[in-house]
Amino acid sequence: MTTAVQGLSSLLELLGQLSRSSEPALRGLFDAAEPLLVARAPGRLDVMGGFADYSGSLVLELPIREAAFVAVQRRSEPWVEIVSEGIGPGAGPRRHARFALGELQRCTQSYALAREYFQEDARQAWAAYALGALVALRVEQGCELRGGLSVLVASSVPEGKGVSSSASLEVASLTALAGVQGISIDPLRAALLCQRVENLVAGAPCGVMDQMTSSCGSEGQLLPIVCQPAELQPGFPLPPTLALWGIDSGTRHEVSGADYGQVRVAAFMGYRWLAEARGLRARATGSEGLVAIDDPDWDGYLARVPRAEFEQNYRQLLPERCLGADFLDRFAGITDPITRVRRDVEYRVRAATEHPVYEHARASEFRELLQRPELGAGLEPPRSLLERLGSLLYEAHASYSACGLGSAGTDRLVELVRELGPGRGLYGAKITGGGSGGTVAVLGRAASGPDVQAVLQRYARETGRVPQLFAGSSPGAAAFGVRQLRHGTGGWQLEPAEGSAR
Repeated sequence: MTTAVQGLSSLLELLGQLSRSSEPALRGLFDAAEPLLVARAPGRLDVMGGFADYSGSLVLELPIREAAFVAVQRRSEPWVEIVSEGIGPGAGPRRHARFALGELQRCTQSYALAREYFQEDARQAWAAYALGALVALRVEQGCELRGGLSVLVASSVPEGKGVSSSASLEVASLTALAGVQGISIDPLRAALLCQRVENLVAGAPCGVMDQMTSSCGSEGQLLPIVCQPAELQPGFPLPPTLALWGIDSGTRHEVSGADYGQVRVAAFMGYRWLAEARGLRARATGSEGLVAIDDPDWDGYLARVPRAEFEQNYRQLLPERCLGADFLDRFAGITDPITRVRRDVEYRVRAATEHPVYEHARASEFRELLQRPELGAGLEPPRSLLERLGSLLYEAHASYSACGLGSAGTDRLVELVRELGPGRGLYGAKITGGGSGGTVAVLGRAASGPDVQAVLQRYARETGRVPQLFAGSSPGAAAFGVRQLRHGTGGWQLEPAEGSAR
C-alpha cells in the first residue's frame, strides 16, 4: 500500500492549486468543511495476450506505478462539475466540464442515451470515461443519481501511450462514485461494469483485461486472466532475477482507432468461417450484422481452438483478405455485439484469426516458464530458458504487425532491444495492448536498467522523441479502497485507513 499512498502527494498538491485558483468555479470546486472520498486505480503494462482478450486468450498483465486518483464530494447545487488534470511526465491539459443534474438523471437511464448525450459535444466527450460510471451504477446496481457532485480526476497515467489511461480512469471513477453513494462493488464485477462503460458509453471496443488489472491487480505481480469472459487466476511475482519495463514509442495509441476495430472484426469473421467448417449452426438475432452460433466446443472463443487443430483443419480455409461486402453476402454477420462488418473495408482475416490461437499458446508457455524452479531466488537461470521467454515476446510482436497493428516507432524500439540482446541482459520486447503505436514491453535482467536507458537514449537521438519509461508497480483499486480526505490547517489530508494507527 505504501506505493499507492505515496502517489497521493500529487493529488493533494493539485487540490491546493485549485483552492488558490483565480477561476471561481475551480476555487470553489470542493467545500473544505466536508470530506472528500478518494479512489485510486493504476494503469497496466500488457506483457502477453494483448488484444487477443476479446477472443478469450490468457493474458498476463502488470499494474504499473502510474495511476488515476478520483476525488468526489456531494454538492447542493443541481449540477455535476468535473475537473481533470494530468500529472507527471506527459501530463495533458486541464479539462473542465459542468453537466446539469436533470440532464444526467435523464441520460443515465440507459447506455444508449448516455452515449448519445456525451457525444453531442466533442469538447465534453472525455467525461464519458468518468461519468459513464453513473450509468453503470444506475442500470446495473439500481443507484440513481439524487444530487449534485464535484469530481476531480488527477492521473499520472499518460494518454495515448497504450498503458490503459481509460481503464484506470473508469475504475477509479466507478469506485469513488459508488463510495459516495454508500455501496461497495466486488472488484471483478467493478471491472466488468467499467468495460461496459468503455464499450457502450465511450464507444471503444475494448476487451476486459485493462479494467480487471486496474481493479484487481496486486503490486509487483503478473495477473493472469483467461478472458472467457473474465476468469481471474492466481497472480505471481516476477522472478527476482528478472524485470519488466515499458518504453513509450511516442506514437499515439488509440483503442477506438480504425485499425484496432478492423482487426477485431476480422477475428470474428474468421471465427465465423471456422464455425461453418465445423458444422456449427448460426441463427439471426434480429440485429443487422449480428448472428448467434451454438458452439458447445469453443463457446465462441478462438483462443479455445487448439493450435495443432487450427493448423491442420482450418488455417488454409481462411482467406488472407476479404472484402466486408463479400463476407456479409455469404455469412450475414458476426457474433461480436460491439462491432459490425463494414461492406467497404477489406479485412486481414487469416492473420487476425490465427493471432488469438497462437497468442493463447504463447501466453500459456510464457507463464509456465516464468514459474519454473530454475528462476527461483539465488539461482542462475539457464540462458536457453531466458531466450525462449524473449522469443515468445518477439513472436507476439511479429503477429501484431501481421494483423496490421504495428508501427515504425514500436518496431524500432524492439529492434534496439534485440540489438543489445542477451549479452546485455535484454531478452525480448513486444508492442502492447491494442497496438498501432503506444508502449513496448521489455523483459530483461533486474540489473539491466542502464541498458534499458541506453535504448531510450538511442531512440530519442534517432527520432527526436523523448520516450517515457514505465518501471515499477503498484496495487489495484481494490487494494486501495475508498479513502477519505479532510481539510485541516495544512490543507487536505488523508485520514488513516480503518484499523491503522492514528
